[in-house]
Amino acid sequence: MPATATRTLADRYTAAFAGSKQRFETAKGVFPTGVTHDARMMDPFPVYITHAKGAHKWDVDGHQLTDYFVGHGSHLLGHGPADVVKAVQDQMALGTHHGACHDAEIEWGQLVRKLVPSAERVRFTGSGTEATLMALRLSRLYTGKGKFLKFHGHFHGWHDYVTVSADFPYDAPGVPGVPDDVAAHCVAVPPNDLNRVEDALKADPQIGAVILEPTGGHWGAVPIRGEFLKGLREVCTRHNRLLIFDEVITGFRVSPGGAQAFYGVTPDLTALAKILAGGLPGGCVGGRADVLAYIEPRAGKPKMKHPGTYNANPLSAAAGIAALKRVATGEPTERANRAATRLRNKLNELFAAREWPWVAYGDFSMVRVVPGYTGPRPSTAAGVNDGFVPFGGDVNALDGPKNMKLYHAMRQAMLLNGVDWWGFAGMTCCDHTDAVVDHTLTAFEASLEALTAEGMA
Repeated sequence: MPATATRTLADRYTAAFAGSKQRFETAKGVFPTGVTHDARMMDPFPVYITHAKGAHKWDVDGHQLTDYFVGHGSHLLGHGPADVVKAVQDQMALGTHHGACHDAEIEWGQLVRKLVPSAERVRFTGSGTEATLMALRLSRLYTGKGKFLKFHGHFHGWHDYVTVSADFPYDAPGVPGVPDDVAAHCVAVPPNDLNRVEDALKADPQIGAVILEPTGGHWGAVPIRGEFLKGLREVCTRHNRLLIFDEVITGFRVSPGGAQAFYGVTPDLTALAKILAGGLPGGCVGGRADVLAYIEPRAGKPKMKHPGTYNANPLSAAAGIAALKRVATGEPTERANRAATRLRNKLNELFAAREWPWVAYGDFSMVRVVPGYTGPRPSTAAGVNDGFVPFGGDVNALDGPKNMKLYHAMRQAMLLNGVDWWGFAGMTCCDHTDAVVDHTLTAFEASLEALTAEGMA
């Protein structure tokens, strides 16, 4: 028997990605956990990338990898789109930060207003975390109420208020590093239950706003769809509470106008980032003019202070303008959604044919897989958002504790087969062609065979 036949998946991964292992050993002496983002932690070590283009990226060991991280969702247009690259290069020669107003910020803001239904006024920030922080602060000024309601598993950045119930266990008594009196301003309930929302609003008059990811938290682990959004809009209006859509991920990805345009539900405020800045750092809040007016100095009214060194910086503005001009055509979104739909359906065909207890699901350009699943599967001709959700939408089953050994083994196996897949989830861009999807399916089959051979799938 060849020596390779007895090597474990982890052994093969360590040998194939030796350059990444070497760099990680150095990084551990520089960064806590050796990485600069929690999601990049991987057992036994993460991959180190040199460059990327389209739907692919290349690591320090020379592997070409099909990419389903797509810049944590930022690259709807794929890596290095020529028009965005040129816009950034041209702006770089003119300056990255003038410390002053400039024409590009106006054009960028006008594009946001054109595309996003709720954006009567726009204010740029440095990131998505800053955008949700601003939206909540504005809601407190407008309503005079200090609390807000969010949903279990929904991620709104890492500032103190929104970390409550972002991760399992959702009923944890506190969040490390967040004062209890700060965490108490957040009221969290399970998603997709309008009765729980209404009960919470009736029980606590200090709740001034409701915030959510309009397709579901953590890349749609528990999908949220139009019926719930429309009901939530009605409840918030009836109880005179602000509705905030966190479209940091879904903005320009679900449709050119985000989930709010697709479902025809207009929130009072919208937080945006990622695709907004064309893959560079940048975020914004768009919303009702009377709410954003609290940033303005007005007689007899409190003013929200909002500095920010890199707000609407020319480099991010240039990238954002180029990206949103492409987004406005509708083509990038349609292509990414079509690729993800095809991948989900083909994966379910594969799982059924091989009698593997896995299922693929998701909406728009988001794809999730669930191991150890024996329930009903969606149609193998399902659409962009067909309504399917495993385990009856139980947030604890779908977004609760994960088998991290299997999670890391899945990443190792997929990387060995030329795909950077986020454990149990992935996201497409407009460059995920049919050929790219077919390669991904081949990688899935080989990876699950490897996991089965080691008794993990």
